[in-house]
Amino acid sequence: MSPFPSLVTVSALILYFVVTINVGRARAKYQVPVPQTTGNLDFERVLRVQLNTLEQLALFLPALWLFSVYVSPIWGSVLGATWIIGRIAYAWGYYQAAEKRGVGFAISSLSSIGLILGSLVGIILSLIKA
Repeated sequence: MSPFPSLVTVSALILYFVVTINVGRARAKYQVPVPQTTGNLDFERVLRVQLNTLEQLALFLPALWLFSVYVSPIWGSVLGATWIIGRIAYAWGYYQAAEKRGVGFAISSLSSIGLILGSLVGIILSLIKA
């Protein structure tokens, strides 16, 4: 197996770690005490980036690995890297304004859809060959 899906996985986890740290930094910057999660819109956007990234990881990671096993580890890694770029664009845009998150969301969502559909096709083809 190629090491590239592993590299993409570690990169996605680092991305998640960074957006999680950003929540702590925003909590201090906007003076939002623990466990409060509302009250400052700038803080809430940073928190939503972290939560949405966590939600998307639950879909992305299995899709990345299924695609890499049943279709191609290289193409899985390309789609996975595209997902990471999309999530960075999503975070960058959302930190500025909620309306600016769309492009990043579209990039990461299309990457996830490609991984999921590709995995499904690869698994079905594998079953047919068996």
